Amino acid sequence: MPNIKSAKKRVIVNQKKNEQNKNIRSEVKTEIKKVEALIKENKIEEAKALLPNAFALIDSAASKNIIHPNNAANKKSKLAKKVDAATATVKTEEKPVKAEDKPVEEVKPEPITEEKPAPKAKKPVAKKETAAEDAEKPVKKVSKPRTKKAEEPKAE
Repeated sequence: MPNIKSAKKRVIVNQKKNEQNKNIRSEVKTEIKKVEALIKENKIEEAKALLPNAFALIDSAASKNIIHPNNAANKKSKLAKKVDAATATVKTEEKPVKAEDKPVEEVKPEPITEEKPAPKAKKPVAKKETAAEDAEKPVKKVSKPRTKKAEEPKAE
């Protein structure tokens, strides 16, 4: 236990903050579980209605540095994916395709014909230079690197 008055106060304040942070984290988890429970019960519309509230709680926790912003983004993304997936499954379950409703069409297989691959384009061939052409080309002069001249000391 600390002896200094300010250190004692810090311990008390840290305990209070820790308690507050636990409560906020718990609220976030509870809200996420509520949405997931509604999805399991196939109450998709209610889950969609609770989604903005859950997002708001997650964002507020992230803005207070209770959870990391990337963690908040991951939680929101997972929750949105679950709601979207549940919405997609409900839509497909509501409209099952019956074999009796659809007329069956006979599909005739097309005869298989082998197609020859297109001929490959030839690459242009570079011209070979002759000795006469080499002689006509100007020769580049190679210059020698400059050397620094030794500076003479100035007479003052």
